[in-house]
Amino acid sequence: MDEKPSPAQGNCSGGVSMGLRERFGNGDSYYHYHVWLRRNGFSKSLMGNRMMCREGRLSGNVVMTGNVLLDGKKKRLDYGVLAYVTQEDIMLGTLTVRETLKYSAHLRLPTTMTKEGVNGIVEGTIVEMGISGGEKKRLSIAIEILTRPCLLFLDEPTSGLDSASAFFVVQTLRRIAHDGRTVISSIHQPSSEVFALFDDLFLLSGGQTVYFGAAKLAIEVYYHSYENPFDHFLRCINSDFDVVTMSLLESHRIRGIQNSTDPLMNLAAAEIKAKLVEKYRCSEYATRARIRIRQILSIRNRCALAKNSCAPWDLSGRCNLFSHKQSSHMLLDSQSFVNMYRDVGYYWLRIIIYIILSICVGTIFFDVGTSYTSILARGACGGFLAGFMTFMSIGGFPSFLEEMKVFYRERLNGHYGIAVYILSNFLSSLPFVAVMSIATAAITYYMVKSRPAFSPFVFVCLDLISSIAVIESTMMIIASLVPNFLMGVMVGAGYIGIMMMTSGFFRLIPDLPKVFWRYPISYINYGSWALQGAYKNDMIRLEFDSFAPGEPKLKGEVVLTNMLGVQLNHSKWWDLGAVVVILLCLRLLFFAILKFKEKAAPCFRSLYTKRTLQHLNKRPSFRKTPSFPSKRHQPLHSLSSQEGLNSPIY
Repeated sequence: MDEKPSPAQGNCSGGVSMGLRERFGNGDSYYHYHVWLRRNGFSKSLMGNRMMCREGRLSGNVVMTGNVLLDGKKKRLDYGVLAYVTQEDIMLGTLTVRETLKYSAHLRLPTTMTKEGVNGIVEGTIVEMGISGGEKKRLSIAIEILTRPCLLFLDEPTSGLDSASAFFVVQTLRRIAHDGRTVISSIHQPSSEVFALFDDLFLLSGGQTVYFGAAKLAIEVYYHSYENPFDHFLRCINSDFDVVTMSLLESHRIRGIQNSTDPLMNLAAAEIKAKLVEKYRCSEYATRARIRIRQILSIRNRCALAKNSCAPWDLSGRCNLFSHKQSSHMLLDSQSFVNMYRDVGYYWLRIIIYIILSICVGTIFFDVGTSYTSILARGACGGFLAGFMTFMSIGGFPSFLEEMKVFYRERLNGHYGIAVYILSNFLSSLPFVAVMSIATAAITYYMVKSRPAFSPFVFVCLDLISSIAVIESTMMIIASLVPNFLMGVMVGAGYIGIMMMTSGFFRLIPDLPKVFWRYPISYINYGSWALQGAYKNDMIRLEFDSFAPGEPKLKGEVVLTNMLGVQLNHSKWWDLGAVVVILLCLRLLFFAILKFKEKAAPCFRSLYTKRTLQHLNKRPSFRKTPSFPSKRHQPLHSLSSQEGLNSPIY
């Protein structure tokens, strides 16, 4: 790896080139475990995302330029070539360890493999990782090594683990590396026992290379034997330790203790870093690294050779998995269905609430009849079912968020496509939506004593299924745009509230303002079509008592037209068809949003980088930066500088 220094500390501006770390000699190649060290908060995760060609969120003072090259060429880093284990362990909590690995294996391994072969790989991976006690970190690593990738990236694999667990995880990664794969990970302050397991070390400070070479040689060059090697390295490259040093010196002065001869106590971290960077640039380690990188960049098509040597099977067959949509659909359907079935809050709790509410509605409107006052009662009952009953689907938003997180992780690692996920999610949720709708329709339909026929009952079920599916599609779109629970619930509730107001119950559709509310809102509103269909299904061919005794009965068609503002120029099935069309449009919109975020993020990031670089290239006098503190531009103070204060600095 070669990194150009950034123009200023805090900016990550430069090109990054990456190659397989193979050693020439007798023609054999072997692989090492590499680790890069930067202090906490110094973009280790950002660097890993960039090397994996992933576009994540950047802080305001970070700019990325350049390209990531694999053996001197820009290539897609998936399909078994490279795997990435992120710092966050994101997975479905309703699946067991073995089930999680099995679903991932069936999705990603070649379709030509037998079921026994896939199960053998899963069991071997469980044994290899030593998974026990439900360790999420080991499971995250196991998911990515199923396909035996040549390159394995890990973002702080020991985060959140105790010293013993961290040692065993790194020891397992070392075995993986010595089994014929290259393992590269970022890490933050490991123990000395963990450090002894690393083969190579990459030290970074302020975007500059302090050391890149064998970890054992770094100990010989920089290390003092009385402390943890990484503690010593961090003290050399981390400016935060200057405050600690000043406190120690002041404490020694007060207590009359003679100051230590340790140079770390007498030099600032910036001075130490500058000396180390300059020494490294002129050292034989930097020369060897540059020569090795040039050798890698001069080689072509080595990735294919390495890929074939890593996996014990032909990975070219993996591409067939993505062309076999039916196989992917079935696997994802099964995984999603199991997750929905076991997650009580996803559907089961809502089903219970729907049944309770249906009983309440049935008892309130019990045997509503056909009197004149029952006209408004029937309308209120239909409005409640079409409005509030569908509104209850917002309760599944937390589960949508968790599922979206898993989708993003699996999508970034190339497990399956967006279209496969959307279709599988819909098909998996359909049985639960049908149970909710049929239970609601069966209770309310027969308690309210609606039309005693099978066809109207089927229409009520289909109308509820379509309406609830529309709301769930809407909440999935909101989950992709607003990845926050409270904000998502507020946005979803606001959207459904607007749909309810323009559905034709609170104000008749002909009376809505024509600008915006009637055209186009009422026409793209699923609630208006669903409610009109429900009214037609319930009242057509019914006769109601007139307001005055002795007058002719009111036909249901007249009530629909004159009292409820429903047009009869099309049948109820057209209304149902309109709801289905809206459902399809929302699913297509969901697909387009995910695709747009995937494709447009690099473009927006590139534009932002160009704009920021142009700003940095200007003379300081032409930069629009605030020269004095204000309420909007507060001066930044480190937490260490506020030690002992009762309140933050203003």
